[in-house]
Amino acid sequence: MLGTLTRYLRFMGYDTMSANSLSPGSSREDTLLLEIATQDGRLLLTRDRELARRGGAQAVYIESEEIMAQIQQVADLGLIEPRIRMSRCSLCNTRLRPATAREIRETRYAPRSARGKEFSWCPACRKLYWMGSHSASLERRLKEMRSSP
Repeated sequence: MLGTLTRYLRFMGYDTMSANSLSPGSSREDTLLLEIATQDGRLLLTRDRELARRGGAQAVYIESEEIMAQIQQVADLGLIEPRIRMSRCSLCNTRLRPATAREIRETRYAPRSARGKEFSWCPACRKLYWMGSHSASLERRLKEMRSSP
């Protein structure tokens, strides 16, 4: 339900779990999410009003379905600073490390010119990251959001 927000929070460097990582179809999913949040000292972000109510101070009901409004809400609560950090894998949440020349060279989707670019590598997913047009566009949207009244 908040998959895009999860990915964006990871792009911003936040340690973010997703309900998608749980076994699908569990009838105890809501209870399990609340238990994880409590045990790990996490805040549960949800679009489910009842789950947010059950979570009390450990949960935040996300009001909008629109991603930039979601980020703005979380930022307005003082929970995040919306800027790109590229320190976590957007897919699995693993901390990224600097990519080696070999990893860059052997990644088919890497840009042809590496000049002036910093590359990061997810050792779990074996995915290469860099500030490309997608990241630059997201950073621009975040700056516009921060500068709007």
